[in-house]
Amino acid sequence: MQSERFLTRLGAFSIRRRRLILAFTVLFMVASAVIGTRAFSVLEDEGFEDPGTESAAAADLVDGRFGGGDAEIVVVATAADADVDSPASVDAGTALAVRLADHPGVAEVTSYWTSGTPPSLRSNDGDIALLLVTALDGEGENALEHTEDAVDELDGASPALSAGISGGEALGAAFGETIEGDLARAESIAVPITLVLLVLVFGGLVAAGLPLLVGAIAVLGTFLSLFVIGSMTDTSVYAINLTTALGLGLAIDYSLFIVARYREELARGRTMEAAIIRSVETAGRTIAIGAATVAVSLSSLLIFPMYFLRSFAYAGIAVVLLAMVTSLVTLPALLAVVGTKIDRLAIFHRRTRPTTEGFWYRNAHRVIRRPAIFAVTVVAVLLLLGAPFLRVQFGNPDARMLPESNGARQATELLQTELSGDASESFPVVVDGVGATSGGDPTIVLTEVAGEVSSMPGVDRVDTVNGTFVDGEQVAPPTPRSAGFADAGGGWMSVVPSIVMASGEGEDLVSSIRDLGARVDAVAGTDGEFLVGGETAQLMDTRSTIGDRLPLALGMIALTTTVLLFLLSGSLLVPLKAMIMNLLSLTATFGSMVWIFQDGNLSGILDFTATGTIDTSTPILMFAIAFGLSMDYEVFLLSRIKEEHDRTGDNEEAVAVGLEKTGRIVTAAAMLLSVTFLAFATSGVSFIKMFGLGLAVAVLMDAFVIRGVLVPAFMKLAGEANWWAPAPLRRLHDRFGIRESDDDAGDDEWLDSGRDRDREPAVDEPVLA
Repeated sequence: MQSERFLTRLGAFSIRRRRLILAFTVLFMVASAVIGTRAFSVLEDEGFEDPGTESAAAADLVDGRFGGGDAEIVVVATAADADVDSPASVDAGTALAVRLADHPGVAEVTSYWTSGTPPSLRSNDGDIALLLVTALDGEGENALEHTEDAVDELDGASPALSAGISGGEALGAAFGETIEGDLARAESIAVPITLVLLVLVFGGLVAAGLPLLVGAIAVLGTFLSLFVIGSMTDTSVYAINLTTALGLGLAIDYSLFIVARYREELARGRTMEAAIIRSVETAGRTIAIGAATVAVSLSSLLIFPMYFLRSFAYAGIAVVLLAMVTSLVTLPALLAVVGTKIDRLAIFHRRTRPTTEGFWYRNAHRVIRRPAIFAVTVVAVLLLLGAPFLRVQFGNPDARMLPESNGARQATELLQTELSGDASESFPVVVDGVGATSGGDPTIVLTEVAGEVSSMPGVDRVDTVNGTFVDGEQVAPPTPRSAGFADAGGGWMSVVPSIVMASGEGEDLVSSIRDLGARVDAVAGTDGEFLVGGETAQLMDTRSTIGDRLPLALGMIALTTTVLLFLLSGSLLVPLKAMIMNLLSLTATFGSMVWIFQDGNLSGILDFTATGTIDTSTPILMFAIAFGLSMDYEVFLLSRIKEEHDRTGDNEEAVAVGLEKTGRIVTAAAMLLSVTFLAFATSGVSFIKMFGLGLAVAVLMDAFVIRGVLVPAFMKLAGEANWWAPAPLRRLHDRFGIRESDDDAGDDEWLDSGRDRDREPAVDEPVLA
């Protein structure tokens, strides 16, 4: 087949040009290390919303047209004498407001002390007051740095006030800084543990070091790809953790497959060159198909408009391809240099056992003898573990997902608990296109809407162009800041809730305000826009977007995976079986994550604060990654089972032998990958922690439970039907299918340079240099 000939030539090329390949690899690593370290500077800390929704349109109008919106930087100042109106507090607060305004990136500072002491900027007990900092477009980071400097100066100069910083800009920076620190810690944990496990798998330092070296190349390449992608399009900073873990894990897994097959071929008596080529032909084919399944799963994220999800598709696909190319090109070149010395520096020698005495062979026959009992029991347990997912509650990331010691979280919690209403959860309502039908004065409609919204259950107050409204009545006159609430064609208002918006009550409030749209049209006599924004509205819109596009994403994954597995197996049942088993495994994983992270079980051990919700995008992201990885292992196992079935025609023996030949490698690969994911589960950001733990559970469950029990059980129950396909599809597979060849015709392709094909090459043939 063309694919086999290509892999044969690729292996031969890696041998002949090994010095050139390794020199290029070194240059790539150096460039990646120099350029890739700048990745954090081009990544964003947002991207959770669909830019085409009503809530996004409201935010764009408020920020762009009205130049307002709730301040992205909120300084929470606490008076040492518990009185923000004492002379010392007034002096210190006024000086701080002046200092904050003294920066070219700051558009406006609204302070309790300089804005007429409005009650909305003071706590109920009078010991806390707020300063709202609004930055110019594109100056949020600079304004935040200036605010931090001003707060530090305050802490050193005045004992009257102490201050913390909250707001979207501060929380975004806190998430980014935490993730950057988590990354360094995770790598310091994962790398030594991975090396120890590789030594245990291979028994020696040389063989163990090769996959780790390939993993290091993949990690550096991940940073480079993130920098390049982030420079061209919006890319989420959260992609760093998981794509780094994915790159390291896949590179080690793929190189593990190559090195294991290379040692197997050497043990069969092949020369170094023939063993490398055969490894690339066989394990390389599996890696290529497995990488394709992972890339397809990740590409389904491109269907969703939130760039948080799209970031993992961009970076993830780049990382998968990088891991594949490094394993199929750089690693064979390294093997050509190491040669038969791959077992040097051996720490211990593993005794080679006959296939029929291996653990996985005996385990397969144990399951095959009672397939129905094993299948029913395991399926029942997986469904039981998945049951909590039926009550999943979705939410947006918030300050509680940061460590309790984080300053931005502490300041945000003060806002939520000490001030009237919840200023940190205030959200905009935009009424546009009403100026022409209200005598050129949109404030008429804005005043009526503000009064009606302020009387709704769950609303503390409404701030708009004509002042502050509570319970349907105006309770405070306009301030200098109020002018920004309207222009000639429309305006907006800031709704401060008295309830927790991340709840059913919060969603009911958003729905009630949106229902006002038709009534506003009737009052104003226009078809202008009535838009509700804010995090809860964004959550509702995002859920709707995901629900609408999820069937397309799942259909894309199912179709392409079915085609790939059919081309590999020539069967219709095998792809269906693989998808069902993967869905069972992922159901159990998702249920476990709800039980832990939504319900708060194990929160003390894992050190996180349960919010009662799961981030909306998390299950989609975890599904795409875990499904791809599961299919990766499925391809590796299925290729060896198919190889054995083609050779013997015995279904049961093919399953047992295939499981024995791959079981140890698949479980080792799963443990190595899970170590990487578990290292990221130490993150201080709770949804990154959930990513790491959830993917580790999914990978281990797939390797040990699905591959070790359900695969032999289901393949025994199906019998020879495993390999059935209708005659037209059988002919299609015969022509285009991906199959293993047992002949050695390709082993000497490296001799294309013109040397004598009848002569067996020496291990250190100089012409290969």
